[in-house]
Amino acid sequence: MMILEEISSSLMWLFCALIPCLLTDGVAVLPAPQNLTVQSTNMKHLLIWSPVIVPGEVIHYSVEYQGEYESLYLSHIWIPSSWCSSTKDPECDITDDITATVPYNLRVRAVLGSQTSAWSTPKHPFNRNSTILTPPGMEVIKDGFHLVINLEDLGPQLEFLVVYWRREPGAKEHVKTVRSGGIPVHLETMESGAVYCVKAQTFVKVIGRQSAFSQTECVKVQGETLPLALALFAFVGFMLILVVVPLSIWKMGQLLRYSCCPGVVLPNTLKITSSPQKLTSCRKEEMEVCTMSMLSSDELFRPGSSRRKEGPS
Repeated sequence: MMILEEISSSLMWLFCALIPCLLTDGVAVLPAPQNLTVQSTNMKHLLIWSPVIVPGEVIHYSVEYQGEYESLYLSHIWIPSSWCSSTKDPECDITDDITATVPYNLRVRAVLGSQTSAWSTPKHPFNRNSTILTPPGMEVIKDGFHLVINLEDLGPQLEFLVVYWRREPGAKEHVKTVRSGGIPVHLETMESGAVYCVKAQTFVKVIGRQSAFSQTECVKVQGETLPLALALFAFVGFMLILVVVPLSIWKMGQLLRYSCCPGVVLPNTLKITSSPQKLTSCRKEEMEVCTMSMLSSDELFRPGSSRRKEGPS
């Protein structure tokens, strides 16, 4: 009898050792997520963990957090994450949940239907002032004689300090604050033949930290001379302007003069070709001739006139 009891106990121990889960009230308890850590770069915070694997099943995860106030005064209250109250991925973007520069407690559990695992937490609370800040990617542009920089957009909380100078002995460095990336920013008007250098760093006001500076980039402004063809074209254009503009003004004046005060050409019959005195004397003689001719005509058509004329004969 004692031998049977020892055998049964050994078998039970072996059975429990081989089964990866425990039974509690007849319900299998899921394994809890392991290896929780927060990867934070440039104020973007990502909580990651090792996935829980159950063959043939899809595991969901629930993420919750506590701020400093909750952990000190309301330790029993946990707030569900904005984006990861139920997620299939073994990671969670908690950037929107971390709104203050204080320690945050985080925890994750696995969910399969009505089954839930125990909560798992990172080894240490997370504070966003531990984020890793990297220098911004930048593009230095030479737009004619204008020095322009375009910085990588790293998010709304990140600003940039841009340092630029003319490369020469004893040159003075100039500093410009750029509030956001992704937009070209004019730095300075450059001089011909000079070399200008630029470097930048990221900084975050809310945590009072900045990154290292980026690698220095320099551009040179080449001395630009006016091509001979362009100079000749400009000279010809100038000469054409000198000729065409006065001619156009003169022609326009003629048109306006003709439109407002048109010239009238008199017929030859109305033109005066003799002196007024001669014209007056001529007019008198013509009038006498006309009068005599008119009288002669009247006498011809008057009754009895022929008889009177024939009488003396």
